[in-house]
Amino acid sequence: MASTPEAADAADAAEAVLRLARELAAMGDAVAAESVRLSRKVSLLIHLLEEIRGFVARSGGQSPGVSTSLAVNSSWSCLADMALALDAVRRFLLIGGRQNAGESSDADSAAKKLAIQYQYVTWQLEKVLGDISYEHFEISDEVQEEVELVRAQLRRETTKDGVANLNIFQEIYSLLSHTHSEEFKQQCSLKLEESQVESTSIVFRELRDIVTLLVEVNGKSNCDAERMTLILMDRLKKTIHADISKNEKAGTGSSKLGICAVEDEKRDSLVIPEDFRCPISLELMKDPVIVSTGQTYERSFIQRWIDCGNRTCPKTQQKLQNLTLTPNYVLRSLIMQWCETNRIEQPHRSTGGRIRSDGTFHEITGDKSLINSLVSKLTSRSTEEQRSAAAEIRLLAKRSTDNRILIAEAGAIPALVSLLWLDDQKTQEHAVTSLLNLSIYDHNKELIMLAGAIAPIIQVLRSGSMEARENAAATIFSLSLIDENKITIGGTSGAIETLVELLEIGSPRGKKDAATALFNLCIYQGNKLRAVRAGILRPLIKILKDSLTCGMLDEVLTILSVLVSHQEGKVAIAKANTIPLLIDLLRSGQPRIRENATAILLALCKKDSENLAYIGRLGAVIPLTEVAKTGTERAKRKATSLLEHLKKLQIL
Repeated sequence: MASTPEAADAADAAEAVLRLARELAAMGDAVAAESVRLSRKVSLLIHLLEEIRGFVARSGGQSPGVSTSLAVNSSWSCLADMALALDAVRRFLLIGGRQNAGESSDADSAAKKLAIQYQYVTWQLEKVLGDISYEHFEISDEVQEEVELVRAQLRRETTKDGVANLNIFQEIYSLLSHTHSEEFKQQCSLKLEESQVESTSIVFRELRDIVTLLVEVNGKSNCDAERMTLILMDRLKKTIHADISKNEKAGTGSSKLGICAVEDEKRDSLVIPEDFRCPISLELMKDPVIVSTGQTYERSFIQRWIDCGNRTCPKTQQKLQNLTLTPNYVLRSLIMQWCETNRIEQPHRSTGGRIRSDGTFHEITGDKSLINSLVSKLTSRSTEEQRSAAAEIRLLAKRSTDNRILIAEAGAIPALVSLLWLDDQKTQEHAVTSLLNLSIYDHNKELIMLAGAIAPIIQVLRSGSMEARENAAATIFSLSLIDENKITIGGTSGAIETLVELLEIGSPRGKKDAATALFNLCIYQGNKLRAVRAGILRPLIKILKDSLTCGMLDEVLTILSVLVSHQEGKVAIAKANTIPLLIDLLRSGQPRIRENATAILLALCKKDSENLAYIGRLGAVIPLTEVAKTGTERAKRKATSLLEHLKKLQIL
C-alpha cells in the first residue's frame, strides 16, 4: 500500500504510544501499591499496542472496504485518545511518586486528592480501551481476551470507592478535548462576571477542586480549570432548572442533580472526626492499629503499605523501627461510641477477623508475637537464622488460614521473596514453600504478585533443589488461579520454558506439578502459543508413549485438549505424530482417558480433511464406534460427531 503523510503520522503515533506504554510498565517498581497495580495493567496492554502498530505499518491504518482518509482518521483518533490516557497515567504515577517520597506537607489531603485522580485515570483508560475497534485493527483473539480482562479490572478499580464522580468525569473528559477551541473560549468569556459571585459558593469551590485535580493529570493549566468550572456550573444550573420544571409539572417536589459529585450545599451532612479517619484511606477506621511512630491507621491499609516494601510511616515519613501493629483499643472504643451516638452502623474489623461463608464473624487467632519474631529474623544477617525462621514460617503457614493471614500481616511476604535469590538451596526451599502455603489464602496471592515474586520463583525453577523446584511449580499454579496472573506469569521471561523443562526432566512429583501449572496457564489463549514454541509437545509425547509406566495420562491429555483449541497448537500436535497414539488410547484407555482422546481427535479433524482421512486410514472407526456405544456421555457425543464427519468424507 502506498504511504501517505497521514499514514506516516499514524505510524509514528502508534510507535510513540507503544513507547510510552513500555515506559509506564517499567515505572511499576518505583511507586506505591495503587500505582503498581495501574502500571501492571498498562504492561498488559503492550501486546495490543504492538498489534495496532503492526496493523498501521502494514496498511497505513486503512481497513479493507473503508476509504483511506476515513480509516487513517479513525486510527489517528484512537491513537491520540490512547496517548492522552497513557500520558494521564504517567502524570499520576509521578504525582504519586512525589507523595510517596514525602513531598506533600499535608498527607491526609494529598491521599484524598490522589484517590480522586486514580479513579479518573482508571476511568479514562477503560473508556479509551472500550472505543477501540478490534475488527478495524485486526486484533487477535488472545489479545482481545487480554484487553477485556484489563477493562474488567479497570472498571472494578473505578467503582470500588463508589460511582458518585463518574458523571462529572464524563463532563470533564468531553471538555478537555476542546480547551483550545474558539467555542470553548467564547463560552468562558460570557461567564467571567458570574465567576466573581459564584466563587464564594461551596458547590463552586468543591467542583473547582475536583476539576483542578483532573486537569493536573491531563497536563492542562489552572486557567483551563477555572474556565471548565464555569461551564460545568452553567450546565448544572440548567439541569437543576430543567428538573425542577419537570417535577413541578409532574406534581413532585424533588430534583435530581445532573452531576452526582456536586451535592446540595444546604444538605446537613454528618462529618466524621479527623481522628477517626485512617490517614491513608480517609475512611472511618474499623480496626485501628498503632505503628512504631505512634501514628494510627486502619489495619488493612497500613498492612498493604508495608507488604509493598515500604518501611516508613506514611504520615510522618519517619522510618518504622519495627513492623508491629498494635491494636488501638481506646480509639476503637471511641469510634464505636460515636457511631452509637450518631445512629450509624458500627464498623466491624475487617482484618482482625474474617467473615465465614455462613456470614458469621470469626476473630483471627494465633501467636502474633511468635510470628512477628520470626518475620524479623527473615531479614537477619545470619543465613542460619533466616533458614530457621523460613522453615518455621513454612510449617505455620501450612497449619491454618489464620496463620496465613497473620504471617502476611506481619510483612513476611516481601522478606520471603528476597530469600528466593539466595544461593542457599535449603533456605530457597523453605521460602518458596512458605509462599506456596501462604498463597492458599486468596488475598495473599495479590500480595505475593505485588512483591515481585515471579522472577525469583523462576530462578528457583531453574537452579533450586528438586523439592524447591516442585514447590515453585505448585506456587505458580496457585497464583495462576487468578486470571490476571495467568497473563503476567505467562508473559514473564522464562516462566513457561522452565516449567516445560521440569515437565521433561523433573521427578515424578515435579512433572505433575509442572503439568498442572502449565495447564492452568494455557487456559489463557496467549500462553498456548508460548507453550508450543517452548517445546511442550516433546515431553507430552514422551509421556504418551510411556503411558503404562508414567501415570500422567490424564494430565497430558488435559493439556493437549487446551492446546488444540489454538490453530498453531493444532498444527503442531498433528505434526508431532500424536494421532496414532490417541487412537491407541481409544482401544485400551480408561473411560476418562478415552473421552479426552476422542475430544482431541475431534478438534484435530474439524475443518481438516487431511487429518480426518488419516484417522480413517489408521482404523479409528471401530474404536470410535465402541466409544459411541459405551463411553461417557461426553465421549459418546464426541465420537458420534467424529463418525459423522468420517461418513461425510466417505471413510465409512
